[in-house]
Amino acid sequence: MGFADLLETVGGFGKFQVIHVVLLTVPSLFMASHNLLQNFVAAVPDHRCRVRLDANTSGYLNATGEEPLGRDLLRAFVPLDQDGRPDKCRMYTAPQWQLLAANGTWGNWSDQPDTQPCADGWVYDRSQFTATIVTEWDLVCGQKSLKRMAQSIYMAGLLIGAIVLGSLSDKYGRRNLLLWSSFQLAVSGICGMFSPSFPLFCFGRFLCGMALSGVLGNTYFYVLELIPTRTRTSVITCMNYVYTFGQLLLAGVAFCVRDWHWLQCAVTLPFLLVFLYSWWLSESARWLIMNDKADAALKELKKVARLNGKEAEGEALTIEILRLKMEEDLSNVRESYSLLDLFRTPEIRRLTFSSTFVWFALGFSYYGLSIDLQGFGANIYLIQVIFGAVDIPAQFITFLLLNYMGRCFTQSSSFILAGIIILINIFIPKEMQTLHTALAAVGKGSLAAAYACAYLHTAEFFPTVIRQTALGMTSLASRVGAFMAPIIRLIGDYVPFLPTATYGGIAVLAGIVAISLLETRNIPLPDTIEELERRMKKCAKQLKKAKREDIPLHDTEISLLKQSA
Repeated sequence: MGFADLLETVGGFGKFQVIHVVLLTVPSLFMASHNLLQNFVAAVPDHRCRVRLDANTSGYLNATGEEPLGRDLLRAFVPLDQDGRPDKCRMYTAPQWQLLAANGTWGNWSDQPDTQPCADGWVYDRSQFTATIVTEWDLVCGQKSLKRMAQSIYMAGLLIGAIVLGSLSDKYGRRNLLLWSSFQLAVSGICGMFSPSFPLFCFGRFLCGMALSGVLGNTYFYVLELIPTRTRTSVITCMNYVYTFGQLLLAGVAFCVRDWHWLQCAVTLPFLLVFLYSWWLSESARWLIMNDKADAALKELKKVARLNGKEAEGEALTIEILRLKMEEDLSNVRESYSLLDLFRTPEIRRLTFSSTFVWFALGFSYYGLSIDLQGFGANIYLIQVIFGAVDIPAQFITFLLLNYMGRCFTQSSSFILAGIIILINIFIPKEMQTLHTALAAVGKGSLAAAYACAYLHTAEFFPTVIRQTALGMTSLASRVGAFMAPIIRLIGDYVPFLPTATYGGIAVLAGIVAISLLETRNIPLPDTIEELERRMKKCAKQLKKAKREDIPLHDTEISLLKQSA
């Protein structure tokens, strides 16, 4: 409890913490915009084959000389699909002028003359979207899989960022990596809006995803390492609410900005502001101490004390006091740590494997529901608002459960509820669109609750020296799941119920696995691997005894962890 005592000495949760938490929650407001941007920049408007007429039929051309006038003339060039609408991907190999006769009929699909793929591009309905990457690079029909590829490439960026920037943060500090990640996100996002080709756009999105992982991990752990144990749940819940309001903000911005270039610019520019004010932020004193930078840590703690009105207490601190408070933890700190430390002992290995699967399920199920809002058939802006608004009550319920029922119960129940609701939705007829959308929204809200709990829970049971590395590892699993989600959705073209069944089944399984994770409610953050090992061994030994004596395991585990802390 060494650093927890130091934090209380310099004011606990005071003015310094409030200022830093507010500044560090600003990125959360726009993280949702990038994660869910695909719904709008890659929206697919209604479309059909473009028809170009020759000089012999110039009387049928419109003012631009490109398109025939009216549906009546169009019937000579474009067949109907199964729903009786002009086909989106095919046209007649030769004009069927006989269909323009008064008694001309479309006929059955099997009776249609020879057709071919669209030869001169497509005409798009621009009443809802002025421009999207789909309309700019014709990502429809034979090229429609490229749309989902763009999202998968973005998710791959999140994946690589979680690995690379997570480890670098544990080595070089939270503030330095937040500065770099914010700068990279701002530059790559703005450059991406000027992409002259689809591959360059995807490369820009990859860099955005990579940078967003760095912003997300560093802001989250930055906050956790600044605040006392007693305020952790409340502060993290507030940050989760900011992310929720970011989803609502995205719907509003996308409604006002219908061109994908300017929409991407609008959700990227705020990270340039984050980069600028992050120079003022203090480095995490906890990280400085654990990385043998006691002089710098003392300076930061004095700064904390000054802003919190505890200047006398801050001046009384010395390097000797810092070393005395953290003596046991510092004696166990090695010069460097790596990803292998997450698998070094049986106890931490078990936590790593369990939390990794939980995070995989989060990314897989959450983004499986969230990145294809057009699939629900209703107004995409309204669906985005509904999917964002459902998180408001979900976050409040999560806050209550985290405080009174603990992390494991909250994590497990959120997953299982989400999985069951997703599976039920398989049996809802498509005609019952309102009920179908409502169930999907509740399922998404439950997964959002599981996400909120996962970030807090993972940060609490992994020690400071490898905390960011651990988040990188677990986030990697989440990004793998998110990467696979669009691919699984492609299978829905052949087996419609399979994607939904997979999303729901994985969520239920993750809920069962989450029960085995370490309970951390009201427990101080561990700083070293050895400290975590001691807690887990003592807890496991006493839990066996409690089980034999028929004592409630949940309460016993929390009590033992407090004693070992």
